[in-house]
Amino acid sequence: MPSFMELALNEARKAQSLGEVPIGCVIVRDGAVIAAAGNRTLADRDPTAHAEMLAIRAAAQALGSERLTECELHVTLEPCAMCAAAISFARIRRLYYGAPDPKGGAVDSGVRFFSSPTCHHRPEVYGGISEAASATLLREFFAARR
Repeated sequence: MPSFMELALNEARKAQSLGEVPIGCVIVRDGAVIAAAGNRTLADRDPTAHAEMLAIRAAAQALGSERLTECELHVTLEPCAMCAAAISFARIRRLYYGAPDPKGGAVDSGVRFFSSPTCHHRPEVYGGISEAASATLLREFFAARR
């Protein structure tokens, strides 16, 4: 059985095959995947269609609640400020991410959203999960674009 981060990487590869930036996310509750998504900003013409946002929406729909308190989110790249805020608002219990994002990340980089005194909920955070695979996927995607 693949790891949850491997499933997120599979979502990232699907996004890449559609010309999207290869970022993937899965949300897990009680050891089972309840939502999965890859970036769809181009396909949806929606700047908020990040993998995390789409997965959070799908998980909330699946559970019938805006509170995902028993859930873990696995994503291939450190979340941006928008996604970190959504993770906080959804009350995600644990966040696992792959590669750090020094330019756009907002968890351990940049604004460090969860460290802000105005942050209402702070998930447990574990970075560097399958970091090399996540970083390689992104690096190769952008190298091909240059």
